[in-house]
Amino acid sequence: MRKCRHPSVLVTDASRGSAISIIRSLGRKGIRVIAADSTRQCLGFHSRFAHETLVYPSPEIAPFKFIDSLLQVVQHKEIDLIIPVTDETILPLSEAGKKFEGICQLCIPKQAALEVVTNKQQTLELASRLGVPIPETRVVHTLEEAHKEVQGLGWPVVLKPIASRKLREQNSIERFTVSYAGNPEQLSNQMRFFEGRCPVLLQEYYPGVGCGVELLLYQGLPLAAFQHRRLREIPINGGASAFRESVVIDPGLYDYAVKMMQTLCWTGLAMVEFKIGKNGPKLMEINGRVWGSLPLAVLSGMDFPAHLADLYFSGPPANSPVLLKDYKIGIRARNLELDILWILTVLKGKKRYPFLPMPGRGEALKALLDLLNPGYRFDILSLDDPMPGLFEIGKVIQKISKKIRENG
Repeated sequence: MRKCRHPSVLVTDASRGSAISIIRSLGRKGIRVIAADSTRQCLGFHSRFAHETLVYPSPEIAPFKFIDSLLQVVQHKEIDLIIPVTDETILPLSEAGKKFEGICQLCIPKQAALEVVTNKQQTLELASRLGVPIPETRVVHTLEEAHKEVQGLGWPVVLKPIASRKLREQNSIERFTVSYAGNPEQLSNQMRFFEGRCPVLLQEYYPGVGCGVELLLYQGLPLAAFQHRRLREIPINGGASAFRESVVIDPGLYDYAVKMMQTLCWTGLAMVEFKIGKNGPKLMEINGRVWGSLPLAVLSGMDFPAHLADLYFSGPPANSPVLLKDYKIGIRARNLELDILWILTVLKGKKRYPFLPMPGRGEALKALLDLLNPGYRFDILSLDDPMPGLFEIGKVIQKISKKIRENG
């Protein structure tokens, strides 16, 4: 690995708030940052901490061209580290990892560990072996199997594809999303989409509060830790966090998370997600990538991107490291676009799944007023780097206007 006075890092998916948080953190450290994305309409390109920008071919549509494009840029720009932010960029980079050896480091865990966390069945099997509580789950491949196995779960049930993303013979990346069923007819309708394409985890619906334990590790050794609680998410009944809060690390959740990541000998960032309900915590999934609520951790004082760069450029601590876990408690931050979508969805009052609970309009009105609360933070909007946030506001206004026109 070549040495340079000013390290250079390429950050993919630079339209995302999590990527912009990385760009800002590394830029403040004096690292040369190349903000990269598959679209020119990229919020991260407007950050004052982005030294250069790059538009690459879509990894979803053209993974081969995406890899070739990055290889050319890495060699031409002398980039030292690539930080892929989403599964769409991680999957092809992981497959092509050997092409980058001796040229550039990839911020990607070992492929065997990555396969476990990107396969929900393997994740749950790992948790079960280690005594980490999980929801009641059945693996089904066909409509017939689903109707047979649902008998022991009750209604409603959750249908989770084993993999959220699949790299199809290096030609494209196919997406799969979680869905719900409240009766046999709905189960049939949902399973017809998955049958023959992707095995499904048929799972009990476990209501509760979502919590994420976020970690930076080196070969399974935790170097930094943070925890957040979800306050609002999209879709309403489970999805990406729209509004969340930093909380004290729960020792039990932390132990569960570390036990799993130690077993995987994990290096890099990861977020272990739990839901805490009436029967205690249960594992939902492991995000073996940069998670969407990363800006909250940075705003709270846990600068994961800076610590990640130190790990790759300076190497692991020589002695037993002191776990970094000091951050501000009670900091709240929102993904503006998702939070406004949450507000509009609740105000509209139309349930996607009528059998699942939904917040009242009063909560949506309060959330609308809270957009002006100076005590709450934004993932992207920032006084010391205002342009990405201003462009985000314009983007959100355009989307809302389009929805209003479409609905007449």
